[in-house]
Amino acid sequence: MEKAIVLDEKAIQRALTRIAHEIIERNKGVQSLVLIGIKTRGVYMVTRLADRIEKIEGIRPPVGEVDITMYRDDLSIKADNLEPKLKGTDIDTEINDKTVVLVDDVLYTGRTVRAAMDAIMDQGRPQYIQLAVLVDRGHRELPIRPDYIGKNIPTSNQEQIHVQLTEIDSLDQVSIHTS
Repeated sequence: MEKAIVLDEKAIQRALTRIAHEIIERNKGVQSLVLIGIKTRGVYMVTRLADRIEKIEGIRPPVGEVDITMYRDDLSIKADNLEPKLKGTDIDTEINDKTVVLVDDVLYTGRTVRAAMDAIMDQGRPQYIQLAVLVDRGHRELPIRPDYIGKNIPTSNQEQIHVQLTEIDSLDQVSIHTS
C-alpha cells in the first residue's frame, strides 16, 4: 500500500542533475570516469547521468551495466534451487586505473553494492570505485556509504521504497509503501 510519494518527476530530475554536478566537481572533470549502472534501474539512471554530464562538460563518459545475480550472497536462499536469470554484464570500456562510479536506485543493506563491486573487480582493477544512489534509506548491514545521494529517506524495515522510471514503469516517481 502506497504511504507517500517522496520524489516526483521534477525532483528526480533535479537530484540526478545535482549528482552529475557533484561527480564532475569531485573528479575534476570526466576524463578518467566510467559510469556503471547496477541492473535493472541503475542502468536507466546511469544513462540519464551520462546525458547530464555530457550536457554540462561536452564529453560523455563511457557507460556500462553490471548484473550482480551470480555475485549475490543470498543466491541459494532466494533461488529455491531454481536457476537464476542472468541479465548480463556489459562493460565495453577499459576500467583499469579509472574511476568507476557505480549507480543504483536504492541503497538499503549494502549487499547489492558489495556484489556489484565483486563483479567490477572481475572485469579489471579500477583506481577508485564511487557510489551514486537516487535514494539512501539506511539500514546498512555492511560498511558501505554512498558518495552521491539524491535523497536520504529514513525508513523502517517494514517499509519499502519503490522507484519507478519512465523507461520501464511509464512514470518517474519514488514512493514509500507499507506491507
